[in-house]
Amino acid sequence: MRILLVEDDPMIGDAIQGALMDASYATDWVKNGLTALSALQTQAYDLVLLDLGLPGKDGLDVLDSIRGGNNPVPLLIITARDNLDDRLRGLDGGADDYLLKPFAMAELLARMRAVLRRKGGNAQSVLDNGVVSLDLVSKQASTADAADVQLSAREFALLQALLIRPGAILSRSELEDRLYGWGNEVESNAVEFLIHSLRRKLGNQVIKNVRGMGWMVSKSA
Repeated sequence: MRILLVEDDPMIGDAIQGALMDASYATDWVKNGLTALSALQTQAYDLVLLDLGLPGKDGLDVLDSIRGGNNPVPLLIITARDNLDDRLRGLDGGADDYLLKPFAMAELLARMRAVLRRKGGNAQSVLDNGVVSLDLVSKQASTADAADVQLSAREFALLQALLIRPGAILSRSELEDRLYGWGNEVESNAVEFLIHSLRRKLGNQVIKNVRGMGWMVSKSA
């Protein structure tokens, strides 16, 4: 999954970006509201983490611009502003959750998972298409022949991208987009290597190759 982090404090931003990358999220970090809006015009994101006290354009104004443009991207406000008016404006303005600083990274990750589940219409922390299941908390995958297989960060991210859209064919570029943030070097055979590794751990039936188009997992019966 690809996350847009909008945070002007360098220490907080660096800590959050590091935690997100450790949790298998490709993360693009911008430090002001105008750059955030520009990024959203050129890149599709799975979720936005939005600070409110931003230079140039306040975070609530950024939120208004996002929702005013009919962009339904899941959005979680992260801020030190604890007054009721800001919380109400943020939630009524279209934010999916509002988390006060300081917070534990574990809580941020749990809030993100909850927002993504609600937006995806899935109340569970497990993605399952009947062939393979993926636990979003433990990052373990299971099939009929292999239980609780621990995946690497990028193996998890790739399988998650496929299981979010079972039956859909994702191209190499689409998968790379979900795996790598700005500035990450992408080797030409990175996707193929990860798919080979997943098949070795989970079986060849888990991920299907569609010649000339990309890869997919079966749609749930």
